[in-house]
Amino acid sequence: MQKYFEVGQIVNTFGVKGMIKVKPFTDDVQRFEELKKVYICKKEKLEEVEIEEVKYHKDMVLLKIKGIEDLNEAEKMKGLYLKIDRKNAKKLPKDTYFIADLLGLEVYSDKEELLGKVDDIFRTGANDVYVVKDERGKQLLLPGIPEVIKEIDLEKEKIIVHLLKGLV
Repeated sequence: MQKYFEVGQIVNTFGVKGMIKVKPFTDDVQRFEELKKVYICKKEKLEEVEIEEVKYHKDMVLLKIKGIEDLNEAEKMKGLYLKIDRKNAKKLPKDTYFIADLLGLEVYSDKEELLGKVDDIFRTGANDVYVVKDERGKQLLLPGIPEVIKEIDLEKEKIIVHLLKGLV
């Protein structure tokens, strides 16, 4: 399991006083108000920074980071990712999982056939869609619904699914 979770990416600056514009990777953008510190990922190294202020603009989060006082300093942060410790992550309800923990899990049919590994998970209006890729690179898209996703076992790094007619 991952020790850190990405919570956003710095996509731009905002204003002239060093604020950064962050594309959030969390369902609950208000979550940023609870964070006092985050890590900025610079070339695989994590630098802990303190959040001084949180604002919102359209679908973005605006952050004022302590020590970043002008546009030029903020400009250097474009493209970098923000991470938090797993221990600071929100507690999830029963039978829900962090996407980061599901990526790479092996996916088996309920007939014990290896279908591939979880390569990606994306959201649609109704439910998540699991992108399962086999060793040849062939993709299978599975809806994240109880009729299809039968069991997720993080310890065994395995997901068991039921293939409804028309999915394959």
